[in-house]
Amino acid sequence: MFNPTQEEVRRFFCNVYTKSRAGQPMEALEIIAAEWIAQHPEYHADLADADAAVSRVYDGKDGRENPFLHLSMHLSISEQCSIDQPRGIRQAVELLAARRGSLLEAHHEAMECLGRMMWESQRAGRPPDGMAYVDCVQRRATRD
Repeated sequence: MFNPTQEEVRRFFCNVYTKSRAGQPMEALEIIAAEWIAQHPEYHADLADADAAVSRVYDGKDGRENPFLHLSMHLSISEQCSIDQPRGIRQAVELLAARRGSLLEAHHEAMECLGRMMWESQRAGRPPDGMAYVDCVQRRATRD
């Protein structure tokens, strides 16, 4: 199982940003990450300086979200959809994307469900409830 450190995650995204801007070849995961980075120009300044990104504290006190956590969640949801794990997440995200007219917006809503599932899991000291996560995304996809 891949369990990168905070520094490794930040350097990964910064390196992807650099490669993407330079038109350098990338691995499959880097290509997916580059697509999400392109959708978030508000993070480009953070990604342009890897050393600053590694040392910066993203605690929300300045009103900004952590770009590396956000991009990591995009990658997680992309991977979940690619293998349909938990079962039903692909269909739920696709339905939500069709409903919202945007995969980006669907991911952002799915992130709220994913974050809630992880918070509830940690709070209760139990494994994450994948079905509750899928149900949350499905509810968002079927409401107006």
